[in-house]
Amino acid sequence: MMQKFLLATVFTLLTLTVQAQEVIIPSPPQLAATAYLLMDADTGKVLVEHNADQRLPPASLTKMMTAYIVSEEVERNRASENDMVNISVKAWQKGGSKMFVREGTEVKLIDLLRGVIIQSGNDASIALAEHIAGSEEGFVDVMNQTAAQLGMVNTQFQNSTGWPAEGHYTTARDLAILAKAVIEDHPDHYSLYSEKYFSYNGINQANRNRLLFRDESVDGLKTGHTEAAGYCLVASAVRRDMRLISVVLGTSSENARAAETEKLLSYGFRYYQTQALYSAGDELQRQRVWAGKQEEVVIGVSQDIRLTIPRGAEDKLDAQMHIDEIIKAPVAVGDELGSLTIDLNGERLVDVPLVALEPVEEAGFFSRLIDAIKLFFIKIFG
Repeated sequence: MMQKFLLATVFTLLTLTVQAQEVIIPSPPQLAATAYLLMDADTGKVLVEHNADQRLPPASLTKMMTAYIVSEEVERNRASENDMVNISVKAWQKGGSKMFVREGTEVKLIDLLRGVIIQSGNDASIALAEHIAGSEEGFVDVMNQTAAQLGMVNTQFQNSTGWPAEGHYTTARDLAILAKAVIEDHPDHYSLYSEKYFSYNGINQANRNRLLFRDESVDGLKTGHTEAAGYCLVASAVRRDMRLISVVLGTSSENARAAETEKLLSYGFRYYQTQALYSAGDELQRQRVWAGKQEEVVIGVSQDIRLTIPRGAEDKLDAQMHIDEIIKAPVAVGDELGSLTIDLNGERLVDVPLVALEPVEEAGFFSRLIDAIKLFFIKIFG
């Protein structure tokens, strides 16, 4: 329905744009946290941010990257969930939160991954790092290269666990980018973040993300805490076909990081929506083609168009297609033939190329000659 609505506005302005009542969005909540950010996971639109680019110690939020790299290795068939991973002295001796693996034993990779994600095990993180890269130091190099590839421009890792170290930092924005990648790139392993308990070596531990027990819409991601970092939480939730990612850093307690995260999520879901407008490859228009074997070319967009907009503002969207006046064959799939723009209250939200979805071959000599004569007179008489 939304697509048909927008197509009806191709060449004329929406009358609803003038008549629709202004959508009121209140100021976002101010959290008791050092830094925070709220993002639409689908579109990447940032809805709320505070100190989002301030470099801060991430504590065990670091393990999101550790788990992401392990998932990458499994997906690329360079590792397997059934790999038996040797537990080194270094892994066994590491302090802090533990999965409680034993030195000299072997543990399945998938169990260690659960130990990292659910139990926040430092021992499990080091064991996986050594298994993937040969050493934790080598794994850290992979972590930093992966961060650069993902666009985490203010992140630097020194270890696989989040153990306090000089030069080990990230930002709320970079953590949101990482969370988005975890969700989109490895959906099977992302389901591990929603598991509430994991038992290993006779010890049952609960997931430290309290929102999993309070809010059914929350299905991940990770907590972190050190004295320097404070209490931190990266969370994601889905309501009404909208997924949000929240990052809250530097709160005062476990309860505070959960409560502040709930404020962000509630605000985002209450006042915003993810709107699907067009799908890649869908026909949006047919346009006359000169000197072609076919008289028309099918036009559309090469990418899905989804927007994050204020809830209830869909009637104020103004979509316009701007198509080249004269299109001549030959036309190849993907050739740019115009542009699609979408505005909201005078703000340009979308400006993407309109492309040919089907090829049009050049016609024979006489057909081209006839069209050339027609075009000649069209240009003369306007």
